[in-house]
Amino acid sequence: MNVLEQLQEKYIQEFTQNVPLDEFLINILITALLASALRWFYIRYGSTVTNRRRFATNFLPLALGTLLIIMIVKSSIALSLGLVGALSIVRYRAAIKDPEELTFLFIAIGVGLAGGANQPFLGVVAFALIIGLLYLSARLSGRRPWVQTENKLLIHIQTEDKDLERLSKLLTDQLPYVELRRMDVHEKGMELTFMCKADQLSQLAAVKNSLTQYDPQIRLSIIEQPDLVI
Repeated sequence: MNVLEQLQEKYIQEFTQNVPLDEFLINILITALLASALRWFYIRYGSTVTNRRRFATNFLPLALGTLLIIMIVKSSIALSLGLVGALSIVRYRAAIKDPEELTFLFIAIGVGLAGGANQPFLGVVAFALIIGLLYLSARLSGRRPWVQTENKLLIHIQTEDKDLERLSKLLTDQLPYVELRRMDVHEKGMELTFMCKADQLSQLAAVKNSLTQYDPQIRLSIIEQPDLVI
């Protein structure tokens, strides 16, 4: 038996003593399935303005990464203390613009914690209850599921004028669907974000002309957002 085989045998035995291989595989599989289900639910019933499909791709690696960390450190106090020290020097600077995004990230972390702690049944039951309550809340609030449609837009307006009704009317006169999603008022004017739907390019041209005639200094951004809920 050469050195490589001895090392392989040593580490495989150490691994199986701490975590049985069958339990390890089951935990990973269940965690992956729960994270995928969470991604599907967030895309379909989430209410954030950002691209939910792109953001939800983080759930699976986050859950599996959490599982890996917990399984490594749970059998060693020294490793757990070392992890605390390592994380104390790490700074996560990703901007979370909506509390709902942070909430779903915590759910993904919880799924990974359950898998890493070798509690797959607890993870499945807790996940089912959480998703069930979130689904019930979405239904009671009248939130419709995400449906793949075209021509959905995000219109951002920055202007020195503060007449919200007039600005909204300029959009509703040209577009079949307009919904105000965000408004920021400051000393120099307002910043407005509308969720809209346009059937023809001429409608967007009419919106542009109407807004620039109303305020020549207006700043207008029109972004296609296929994942918006309308």
